[in-house]
Amino acid sequence: MRRLINYIALITLCITFTQCKKNFLDATSPSNVDDNFVTSTPSETFKTLSWCYANYRQNCIMGTYRWNDPIGSDAEMYPEQTSSNNDAAICRPDLYPIDAAAGGFNNLYTTLARAAKVADLIAAKPAYQADVAANTVSDWTQLYGEAVTMKALCYFDLVKHFGDVPYGYANNVVEDYSLNSRFDVYDSLIASLKVAEPLMYKLGDGGITAERFSRTFCDALIGEIALYSGGYQTIRTDVPGLYGNVQFDKKGTEMYSCVYARRTDYLNYYKIAEQYLQAAIDNEGSAHLITSDDRSYANNPFQRNFQYFMDLQISPESLFQLGNIQGGTQLTTSEYNYAFGRPSAGGSKNAAPTKTFGCLRIIPTFYYGDFDNGDKRRDVTVAVTGSKGNGNETMLSFVPGNKTSGGIACNKWDDNKMNPPYTVNQRSSGEDWPVLRMADVILMLAEVKAELGENSDAISLVNQIRERAFGDANHDIAGLSGDALINAVLEERKLELAGEGTVRWDMILSGTFSERAIAVQQDMATMVNDLKSQGYHTFANGNVISNYIWTKMVHLDNPLTYAPDPTNPALYPGWRGQYDYSTIPGLKVVGTDHNVAIEGLFRYIDPNGPEADSLQNAGYVKTKWGIDIVNNFTSYQRNILSGITSAGDPPRYYWPIPSETISGSKGKVTNGYGLPNE
Repeated sequence: MRRLINYIALITLCITFTQCKKNFLDATSPSNVDDNFVTSTPSETFKTLSWCYANYRQNCIMGTYRWNDPIGSDAEMYPEQTSSNNDAAICRPDLYPIDAAAGGFNNLYTTLARAAKVADLIAAKPAYQADVAANTVSDWTQLYGEAVTMKALCYFDLVKHFGDVPYGYANNVVEDYSLNSRFDVYDSLIASLKVAEPLMYKLGDGGITAERFSRTFCDALIGEIALYSGGYQTIRTDVPGLYGNVQFDKKGTEMYSCVYARRTDYLNYYKIAEQYLQAAIDNEGSAHLITSDDRSYANNPFQRNFQYFMDLQISPESLFQLGNIQGGTQLTTSEYNYAFGRPSAGGSKNAAPTKTFGCLRIIPTFYYGDFDNGDKRRDVTVAVTGSKGNGNETMLSFVPGNKTSGGIACNKWDDNKMNPPYTVNQRSSGEDWPVLRMADVILMLAEVKAELGENSDAISLVNQIRERAFGDANHDIAGLSGDALINAVLEERKLELAGEGTVRWDMILSGTFSERAIAVQQDMATMVNDLKSQGYHTFANGNVISNYIWTKMVHLDNPLTYAPDPTNPALYPGWRGQYDYSTIPGLKVVGTDHNVAIEGLFRYIDPNGPEADSLQNAGYVKTKWGIDIVNNFTSYQRNILSGITSAGDPPRYYWPIPSETISGSKGKVTNGYGLPNE
């Protein structure tokens, strides 16, 4: 970055705007305008905020695979063997060069400064002041709330990913700045959002959709920030007085001048979180938890939420999703599903489907060991097959790599499930980026209530999610309290939200990160030892992973599959297969048998036994499965939270503050946690 002053100094609101597929960002502006013109009408003001949304999407939050949030937990990992892209995910950010995240850092400050300027301009308008005095929600008060929320969200991301950062300098020319306590930042953000929240439309009112900030999302953001302020986190011990009078309960060992801790008054913040997460539910407007499926060919309301994204629609479960367009003609790339979706080895252009890198992989012990039978989330969450790119399905390989190598993957986003898939260019499908959905809010509220001892309310909230997952109340939890209930909520969050960038933060905030890291490392080692010694490993729920499975290419009239059918090996697991790419002109589609039938995925078949002989006589092929984990276990050991070596280690997950910010601070801003300072 150039000097921090260049990003927090007074900015000119002269912008070329981008557009979104639903005219969300369909705006242009003259090249030179003044402040009065920018706020001459609500529509002109929204053009500036449109730039903020666009810059947040394109240049702020992606980082190196969205700051590693979705690939560093006890459920999620990175697939390649020696890449440095996941150093923060494995808790070794000290391996990064100092400017590894400079682009995201700089753009967050640029975006929040512009949003802050818009908020100040609106606040000075007589029309806005009159609406506030009359307690009237209007377009002006809504725009003010959006600007304040954008500023808060950018600062929230800065604190999450960089720790204590400079705060409060936006739109002021400064030559002298320093670090601010994250807890002071959180308090300031909560206070500003509390003012903005009643001034905003609920989702669905005033033409506000989930591609814009609403009162509904603002309520949830207040609750989430309060939860982060009150939760465990790794704090610095090398800057005297940084945290003022805040006192801490510490866990584990102090290392690298940092320690894992939670503020002693955390319950005050959990109470704020409870109030505003409940307000988000009460003020849901047009948003709601999807509990029924309107499709004749499927009965999976959990998957329905993700299908809206693949249909290029706004999900009614979303409180906020970032708008995109199809085709990549503007500054929008659909990077999310390329990075985190079901993998494809297709080429970058005109493939069936095009390439999906798949940086997000699911740890096999989670897939095999955590999901109960009948949980409709399992097959929607985890893909065991990907796409060759020529219209054919293929098994994913546990050999380290990318695309169709690297292990089982996230299945919540899959170009095959578009109708039709966008096959012209990779990274251009037009699917929105998910940010926050109602199920997350419900489970955050459940976690807070469990911490506050409101056991029956917490259990009721969890069971809302479980009843959707199973389709009945037979799997409800009951009679839990204390740590047992808190752990049950955290497990439900992992089952519900895996692949969405939240499990890692749940581990951090709950104070369980290092223990869970060691536990998953040990679980993987136990599994591999059994695979070595006997060719299979049996999990507590009865599922079995084996060194080998048996596969066969088969023909289905509809090669894109939906609900699982355990009696048909081409339909089990479900929610896989391929789109019928023969219907799209100009694509190379190979053969007519496009689907993979799988035997032995969850049970052991003796490679030397009669069943294996029978399968091979029927055309099935013995296929490497768990044996590839065994043969590449050192890669898995590195990629699964290897920066944690004992349960007492403080998790180090922050990215380095860039060099120019440090050098321009006259020694007042430094990187802690063992991160580089030059």
